[in-house]
Amino acid sequence: MKKLLLIAGFLLASLSGFAQDIYLQCGKVLDVTSGKYLQEQTLIISGNQIASIKKGYLTPQDASIRVIDLKEMTVLPGLIDFHVHIEGETSPSAYLEKFTLSEADIAFRAQEIASRTLQAGFTSVRDLGGTGVNIALRDAINRGLVTGPRIFTAGKAIGTTGGHADPTNGYRPDLAGDPGPEEGVINGVADARKAVRQRYKNGADCIKITATGGVLSMAQNSQNPQFTLEEIKEICKVASDYGYHVAAHAHGDEGMQRAVLGGVKTIEHGTLMSEETMDLMVEHDAYLVPTITAGKDVSMNAEKPGYFPPRIAEKALEIGPKIQNTFTKAYKKGVGIAFGTDAGVFTHGENAREFVYMVEAGMPELEAIQSATLTNAMILKKEKELGQIKEGFLADIIAVNGDPLKDIAVLGAVQFVMKDGEVVKKR
Repeated sequence: MKKLLLIAGFLLASLSGFAQDIYLQCGKVLDVTSGKYLQEQTLIISGNQIASIKKGYLTPQDASIRVIDLKEMTVLPGLIDFHVHIEGETSPSAYLEKFTLSEADIAFRAQEIASRTLQAGFTSVRDLGGTGVNIALRDAINRGLVTGPRIFTAGKAIGTTGGHADPTNGYRPDLAGDPGPEEGVINGVADARKAVRQRYKNGADCIKITATGGVLSMAQNSQNPQFTLEEIKEICKVASDYGYHVAAHAHGDEGMQRAVLGGVKTIEHGTLMSEETMDLMVEHDAYLVPTITAGKDVSMNAEKPGYFPPRIAEKALEIGPKIQNTFTKAYKKGVGIAFGTDAGVFTHGENAREFVYMVEAGMPELEAIQSATLTNAMILKKEKELGQIKEGFLADIIAVNGDPLKDIAVLGAVQFVMKDGEVVKKR
């Protein structure tokens, strides 16, 4: 009989991948919904979920079960950054890398960036545009082949000919060609439909369009509208058919208005947003993803001789310094805020700087944290899995020293990270 029990135990362990419960003894746990701390709690992690939350510091009877002491720390749900570019990182050589790096080079670099992002406490990210390596990286992370955050990716962003997401901007004519919907370049409603379906075929999780000109591409203008309203409506309609939400890069106001009226869910950057557009966003339940950190860093780098090509430096100095002020106005107007940084435009792993700038611009600490947990989980339709420390939710958990409701900067020094029930950082 004893032998049968041993065999049964071995089989159960095999089926569960030898997963074993973990007890996290937590000094205080932030309930992000109420903004209150639960003192002296034990989180019991089973597999990749939070199985139960118990008051007090429990010790398991089974001595083989792992106990982790977080009694001196503040424990929060894993953070979600809604705007990253996981494939690359700012540098003076970035514009040459299109021609010098292979897909394999990009993939190896992206894996290191993904690991760095996770170590910073961002257990989920939304990647808003790359070459397609982002899709392969998401799948590799999901299969456990490499370490990184849970990725929700747009694959390759969609733009218009000569627009911000046209991958051949700045090329000499014999290299530029005429990219189309497969490459993420559209002209007209039929192209718009095809581009979304292509992203679906490629395995994207959401859609990203470049509704206006941009700063860091070789496109001529940083703010002009680059899609017709009809094109945006078609993109949003087809995206909805596939269960996607649509994000729109936008600096100029007219392009933002078309995006919101067309059905876009999130406006990225929003630099030159008018009060009329803010009212439209409230009316249509659209969210601003502010990316203040990116604005500050591109402005700083634009002042370094040779860091950017001259036209890009000019656009960076024009647009970058305005983002934080727009965020303040939009927040006070009641526009919904979804936390996002544009990491890659600045150094990956420094994503938490965004919290400091948001609080500096007038948003209370709790609301800033909620924007990176509750709000982003809701837009992803993962509000029953992510963004809270709650029984039955995925075990995405971080811990910091200090009190982030009094000093938001402590989120920039995460001491403990668990993703999907696996400890990936512990100091």
